[in-house]
Amino acid sequence: MRSPLFDQVQEAQHRGMSLQNSKMLKVGLDGEVYARQGSMVAYQGDIDFAYKGSGGIGKFFKKAVTGEGVPLMTVSGQGDVFFARDAWDVHIIDLEGDSLTVNGENVLAFESGLEWDIGAVEGAGLAAGGLFNTVFTGYGRIAVACHGMPVLLQVDQPTFVDTQSAVAWAAGLKTGIRRTAKAGALIGRGSGEAVQLAFEGQGFVLVQASEGTPPAPAQS
Repeated sequence: MRSPLFDQVQEAQHRGMSLQNSKMLKVGLDGEVYARQGSMVAYQGDIDFAYKGSGGIGKFFKKAVTGEGVPLMTVSGQGDVFFARDAWDVHIIDLEGDSLTVNGENVLAFESGLEWDIGAVEGAGLAAGGLFNTVFTGYGRIAVACHGMPVLLQVDQPTFVDTQSAVAWAAGLKTGIRRTAKAGALIGRGSGEAVQLAFEGQGFVLVQASEGTPPAPAQS
């Protein structure tokens, strides 16, 4: 049996975390990795999946209050595991002793050696819609899923990003909230009051070409 397709989609032969293609992550596993619940699309070998929740009692309470956090599973064993999210673009980021803040909606998987916690955007508590994100620190790889090809903005002047479009940013940036009520009907999600994340300092912010998956329609 032959097909040009078979040549184009051969399994990538790498250990650890790598891209199978632009839409799919492959992890050559010999140990464990954390991944978004429901993101596994295939696996080979002796692999076990276990519910992790938000990771620890402190993070559990933060998630209960903030609504943030990543619904995680622990994936362990020996073999190959493939992850994806609704055919979103997948990108791998290497942390080298530094810190990165990631929107929980965009976390696909990360290596278990990384430290992580839930942090709040300054000035955006519950009254501001509860903008809380996940902060990763240490050495290891993170796979993020972006809805559309992202752009990396260098923050060397005040920078403003739709709250649903900001994927990740350097943890050293100062963040806040900006409201532009007069432009609410024209920009952002058109809710009557446009709200953006404000960034200041020196660093970068990764912005996806979408405001994410639209909410499901209410059930009558």
